[in-house]
Amino acid sequence: MSILEAIILGAVQGLAEFLPVSSSGHLQIAKEALGVTLTDNLTFDIMLHVATVLATIVVLWREVGGIFRGLGTGLFHGRRNAETDYAFKLLLSMVPVAVVGLLLRDQLNAMLASPAILLIVGLMLLLTAGLLVFAGRAKERPATSTTPSAETVSWRDAFVIGIGQAAAAMPGLSRSGTTIATGLILGNRKAAVAQFSFLMVIVPILGEALLDVLRGDFSGGMGVGAVPLAAGFAAAFAVGCAACKFMIEMVKRSKLVWFAVYCAVVGAATIVYYFV
Repeated sequence: MSILEAIILGAVQGLAEFLPVSSSGHLQIAKEALGVTLTDNLTFDIMLHVATVLATIVVLWREVGGIFRGLGTGLFHGRRNAETDYAFKLLLSMVPVAVVGLLLRDQLNAMLASPAILLIVGLMLLLTAGLLVFAGRAKERPATSTTPSAETVSWRDAFVIGIGQAAAAMPGLSRSGTTIATGLILGNRKAAVAQFSFLMVIVPILGEALLDVLRGDFSGGMGVGAVPLAAGFAAAFAVGCAACKFMIEMVKRSKLVWFAVYCAVVGAATIVYYFV
C-alpha cells in the first residue's frame, strides 16, 4: 500500500465514521477502487478506527472529562451521581459488541475478504438508508418533571442501542447511523443520542486494538508499512475531528434524510457494480 492510498483510506474512515453512511462499507469500496489488498483487513481497519476514537475524545473532551471527574467523585464517596449512571450506561451498551467481537472476529475478517463483500456492503447500505428514513419520522419523548431536559438515555435504551452497535459489525451497516437511528426510534432527543453514540464506541475500539497488540496481530505490519500506516492514521484523525463536529450539528438539525438518500444511491450502485 502506498502512502497516498493510506491517506485516502484514512480520510474515508475519518469522514464516514461520524456520518451515518458506514465507514466499514466505504473502506471496502475505496479498497476496491484503489485495488488495495491486505492480508488482515480487520486489523488495519481497527487502527483507522482508533484514530477516529481519538478524534472523538478530542472533540468531546469537555463531556468525556466531565464524565470521568463525576465518576471519580461518585466512586470515591461511594454514591451514585449523574456521571456514574452515564458511565455505567455506556459500559452496558458495550456488552453486545464485545460479545460479537470476541465470538465472531474470524468470521467478520473472512467476510471482509469474501468475493461477495461488495454485495454485502450494498445490501447493508440499503438497510442503513431504511433505518435513517424510519428514524427521521420518530418523535422524541416529552420531557418530564424528573428529566426536565430529557437529555439522558435510559438503562433499557442504552442496552438496545448497544445491540444496534453490535449489529453494525456487518460491513456496510453504519455504526453511527444504526445507533443514532435506534436511539431516535426509542424516543431519545437528537443531541443526547448523538453524543451517546459517539462515546459508546471508545472502549470497544481501544479494547480491540489492545487485544490485537497482545495477540501480536500487528507484527509484520499487516502488509502495510509503518509510514503508510502512520499517514492513514493521521488522515483519519484529522478528518474525524472535523466530521464529528459536523455530524453532531447535522443530527440536531434533523437532516438524516439526505444521508438516507446517499446510502440508497451508493448501496444500489455497489450492488449493480458487483453483478456487472
